[in-house]
Parts: sequence; C-alpha cells; structure tokens
Amino acid sequence: MVTTDNLKQTPGKATFDLITYLKERQKLCEVALEQAISVRYPEKIYEAMRYSLLAGGKRLRPIICLATCEMTGGNIAIAMPTACALEMIHTMSLIHDDLPAMDNDDYRRGKLTNHKVYGEDIAILAGDGLLAYAFEYVAVNTEDVPAERLLRVVAHLGRAVGAAGLVGGQVLDLESEGKSDICSETLDFIHHHKTGALLEASVVCGGILAGTSEDNLKRLSCYAKNIGLAFQIIDDILDITSTQEQLGKTVGKDQKAKKVTYPSLWGIEKSQKQAQQLIESACAELEPFGKAAEPLVALAHFITSRSH
Repeated sequence: MVTTDNLKQTPGKATFDLITYLKERQKLCEVALEQAISVRYPEKIYEAMRYSLLAGGKRLRPIICLATCEMTGGNIAIAMPTACALEMIHTMSLIHDDLPAMDNDDYRRGKLTNHKVYGEDIAILAGDGLLAYAFEYVAVNTEDVPAERLLRVVAHLGRAVGAAGLVGGQVLDLESEGKSDICSETLDFIHHHKTGALLEASVVCGGILAGTSEDNLKRLSCYAKNIGLAFQIIDDILDITSTQEQLGKTVGKDQKAKKVTYPSLWGIEKSQKQAQQLIESACAELEPFGKAAEPLVALAHFITSRSH
C-alpha cells in the first residue's frame, strides 16, 4: 500500500512532494473560506454555517478542483470560487447527514456536530444556507471565465448535489439500511452518487473552467468516478479499523445501522485490493497530461493510504 512517506520520496528520482502541496493548498482554501462568509444579522445562522464550514477537514474537493484547473491550463484565481462552493456543498451534506433523521452522529471532524451545538432546526437551516450560498458565490465571484463555461459549472454542481447525484445516493442508502440482500451493484450506485458525484464535480468543474476539450473532460470524469469509489471503500474500512480519535467522527456506525458495506461484502483485504485497482485505473486516465498530472496522481494514491 502507498504511504505518505513514499509519496514524498522515491530513491533515485525527483518526486512530487504531496505533503507540502496539501499543506500549501489547504492554507489557501482556509483563507478563502474564512473570507467567504462573515457573521451578520441574524448572527446565529451565519455562526452555525461558519462553525461547520471552518471546522477543518482535508479540503480534498477544493484542492482537487484547483489542481485540475491548473493541470488543464487554468489557474487558482479562476477556480477558487468554485472550490469554495464545493466545500460549502460538501459541508451542507455533512450537517444534514449527521442529523438524527439520517445517521444521528454526535461528532464530525473531531468536534460536536452542528445540531448538537445549535439544535436540529438551525442545523437544517445552516445546511440550506450553505447550499444556496454556494451557487451565489460561484456566480458572483468567478472572474475571467466566459459565461457559457460558468453556466456549465453551475449546472454540473446542481446535478451533483440533487436527486441525480448526492441526494439520490443518500435516499437509496437510507432505504438499504438493515437489508441483507444488497448487492455490490447497488452499493456502487449509492456511492457513485452519494460520495462520487461531488468528487466528480470537483474534478470536471476544474477542467470546464480552464476550457479543456470534451475528450479531456471524459478522462477527468473517469478518473474522478474511480477515485470516488476508492474513497468510499477506504471510508468503509476505516469505519471498522480506526478509532474515533483517528477518524474524527464516530466509528462503527455502519455496523450499528446494519448497513451493507464493501468490507461486509468482500472482506477487508479484498476491499483494499479493489480500492488500489480503482486508483490505478484512475491514474491511467491522466497519462496524456504528463507531468502536469502529478498532483492528481499523488492525491489518488493518498486516498488509499489515509488513516482518517
């Protein structure tokens, strides 16, 4: 399995320093997110929105968006509003996912979940506020991008978060709880939509903003779908093998909810191998981009090596 150490150093050749790259890009994203939402009247809703948005996390989706935009000829400036919007949408999904009506979780990113701090009513509204503001933020703050590209980005984000994406996957996930006859195809559908759709949007929107070709967008979509599924497989494994301190959220909740997961279908070892195969297939899609694809290749391998 790839580790963060051998992502940073490989004897005999210069390698991409993913750890430094992630730290630098995470700082850029944190600054942008901090500036994106200020507290104003009514204070409680903005405080609740900021509480979850600024609670930490890997910022994987915005970083991937920035990396893809740069790889395909764009720059950080044109992609940052979309990168922030992706994190707002992702945060909304976490707030709602943690609610008693969904996963009923008390901790997220090592902190009390939004509804535990502000109540269920404000948590629902904070998620709604973040979702709506994400689209406003992209539309108002994106500069030097042709209108047709920007419209396409907004449409792609809408599809990723709606019934054809995240929401649809979540519905099927809820309906599958407690059922023992869920097959791998159904599980794939759930996670291609619930987890994968927003990751795919992170990658593809970066390419759209940069004006890359349709062929390249297809490659990016395949890359993203593979890493999205690999990400979920590793998440399922970590829910079994990690501690709450390592994961930053409640562990073992899939088993308690009697959810079918990849490890429950295949076992941990086969699940790990499947995730690695998905990452290799994802990276093969990036070969035409050459050295410019180093950040996305390294990020793909990082997914299968993470411990939280």
